[in-house]
Amino acid sequence: MILGKASCGVRYAVRQGGSAVAYCALSIRCGTRDEAGYHSGIAHFTEHTLFKGTRRKRAATINNCLEKLGGELNAYTTKEEIVIHATVLKEDLRKAGNLLFELATEATFPEAEIETERGVVIDEIQSYKDSPADDVYDRFEEKLFSGHPLSRPILGTVASVRKITAEELRRFVSERFRPEVMAFTVVADVPEEKMEKEVLRLIGTWFAEAPDREPLTGCPPAGTATPDAARFNERSDKKNHEVNAVLGSYAPSLYEEKERLTASLLGNILGGPASNSILGSILRERNGWVYGVEVSYTQYADTGIMAVCLGCDKSNIDRCLAAVRKEILKIQTLPLSPTRLKAAKRQMLGQLAISSDNGEAQCLSMGKSLLSFGRVASSAEIRAAIEAITAEELRAMACRIFQPEHLSTLIFL
Repeated sequence: MILGKASCGVRYAVRQGGSAVAYCALSIRCGTRDEAGYHSGIAHFTEHTLFKGTRRKRAATINNCLEKLGGELNAYTTKEEIVIHATVLKEDLRKAGNLLFELATEATFPEAEIETERGVVIDEIQSYKDSPADDVYDRFEEKLFSGHPLSRPILGTVASVRKITAEELRRFVSERFRPEVMAFTVVADVPEEKMEKEVLRLIGTWFAEAPDREPLTGCPPAGTATPDAARFNERSDKKNHEVNAVLGSYAPSLYEEKERLTASLLGNILGGPASNSILGSILRERNGWVYGVEVSYTQYADTGIMAVCLGCDKSNIDRCLAAVRKEILKIQTLPLSPTRLKAAKRQMLGQLAISSDNGEAQCLSMGKSLLSFGRVASSAEIRAAIEAITAEELRAMACRIFQPEHLSTLIFL
């Protein structure tokens, strides 16, 4: 892998893969938390409308640009990033990279196209009513981060999206889409030195030297800043057949490197994707109380959130929550045995190795790392850090995250 930084400020990383398929992504450190002074949901709405026209291309041309080659063009928004990415055959990589930068620098936001896409986004917001598992988690996060920029919903609200104008979108992009907060990443079966030269040429085509202007304001600090929100324990009658519940609290931030890896391992042990996780084994496999249960851990620049998410029949909700609390207490009280700890680490390392074998996942992960740390950790570094985690550190992390006096619960009945 080759890492670098262009003279304009754009960071880049190229990695040689072993497939005829190539992946590239343009990651921008600009998300929902950066919407102060704008209508809620503008970051996500910007992501949608970037594809609706540029100075050189109409929406139909953009949509057809890579698809006619068998490729794919996509994007997503988080609370801290907007990412535009493409999957193409390696011979079409230059065309894909040019398109990503064109979308980020020359989008025109035509009025007619914006009105059409406004309806799409509003429908997306309203569709959450049909997905209570997603809705309850979003409401939980909003309440947990109440009064903090992270409390803002990614999609915005129907009312706020209706107020977003083309001029506001142009202003948002002009202020926030700057080269110093961008990372361009590529995974392709091309020699890395050759890719680096092409990437520098590409970046130079779209950006000159870094402009002399004031640094962006509102960027999140690196570290831990727990929002000052009160603990809550609420039940809301949604008249759903299934009960959906979230139980959780604050967790280590992205920049607490040792702690976040410990928290990741803890979440995997407690409610990871494998059916042998503690909560999966007890709530689903042994008792059949739930269809699914998982532990979600999201890291932000200045804080994090870990939550147990489950759905069950109304008659089982109280026994499910009691079982969750019981298993958490066990982890807080008794450190894992050396045998169990070794097995848990091996499982997590295997999951990471398998997921990193996906070129698109590699490309997107590289962009996140570059924006956050200015580097990309090697597999060996990550393995060594996970292997170094002790049973006592896991126990202490369970105590830190799941303190009863800090634990919040939201249930949709």
